[in-house]
Amino acid sequence: MMSDKNMTFEEAMKRIEQIASLMEQDNLPLESSLALYEEGISLVRHCSAELDNAERRIKQLTVSPDGELILADMPATEA
Repeated sequence: MMSDKNMTFEEAMKRIEQIASLMEQDNLPLESSLALYEEGISLVRHCSAELDNAERRIKQLTVSPDGELILADMPATEA
């Protein structure tokens, strides 16, 4: 399996869905469930970071001080 850092957002989301499906089956040993849970948490963090990076790249349409419409970087939000 590839590491989180090498996964695309879409690949990570697909793996999260697989993990959720496996964990819903209720027939996994405790250690397997814990390993899947930890992998899922890591993937969720990866996806969250990817979304944060995408948000920072988004441009927003704003009005300049002289009244013109301009594209500006979206202001960073504090977590």
